[in-house]
Amino acid sequence: MASLAIEAEGLVRRFGKRTAVDGISFGVGQGEIFGLLGPNGAGKTTSLRLLTGLLRADAGRARVAGREITASDPSTIAKFGVVFEEQNLYDRLSARENLRFNCRLFDLPLSRADEALALVGLADRAKSPAGSLSTGMRQRLLIARALLHRPEVLFLDEPTRGLDPIAAREIRTLVEELRREGATILLTTHLLDEADQLCGRLAFIVDGRIVAEGSPRELKLAHGRRVLSVLVAEEEGERALELGMDDAASAQALSGLFADGRIRSIHSQEASLEEVFVEMAGRRPD
Repeated sequence: MASLAIEAEGLVRRFGKRTAVDGISFGVGQGEIFGLLGPNGAGKTTSLRLLTGLLRADAGRARVAGREITASDPSTIAKFGVVFEEQNLYDRLSARENLRFNCRLFDLPLSRADEALALVGLADRAKSPAGSLSTGMRQRLLIARALLHRPEVLFLDEPTRGLDPIAAREIRTLVEELRREGATILLTTHLLDEADQLCGRLAFIVDGRIVAEGSPRELKLAHGRRVLSVLVAEEEGERALELGMDDAASAQALSGLFADGRIRSIHSQEASLEEVFVEMAGRRPD
């Protein structure tokens, strides 16, 4: 793996008697998209807030871009950008003025606003009030705001939640473009198909604990059930069978079908991430 851009070591966060994050550890390589997956309330957003210094950990440590995370260190915070789930924009200001407002807050050149709008494909909506933009455009504007200071690392909390399929696809395309340009991205999501498309590696978090970690392919091979979908000729037509690839009885049945010459088609079928998640977590994602 490339040198680590994000490191979590034994992070713990409690709220009263409830442990929201329970000793999680993982690393994200430079230029990687890493997904933190889990159902609502699993600890994804709390983990993100610990990694960005918005919450103080009760135990453990976090490093981003080689620096220990502390809420009081502006030089560390300047290394990353964050987009949380809430779309907190100034609706009466134009897209450009929303970004220029943040440029002024952080003493950045105002020209960064138009650069960021172009980067997320909103240059033609620079003068439009933020309140008039579609939900997908507003999400792109939030990402543009997080990119104003040209951060090395980008944290995205449920970036496509509530978006229609077209807008969600646009955000996924943008995230992949940012990765190709060298950004390191950690995203939280409960959408397993999205994680399968975007993430080079991911971790399942359940009840504040990481229960599995690896590439989507590794997780599906390690935890999913390998099956063959077989279409068999019958006297009255055709019949579909599902045979386990690791099952001796299925292997014997398949051998018999081959011998009888009854197989019309045969395809291997990989487990889905959802099936893996159900196996690991004992429930479906919300």
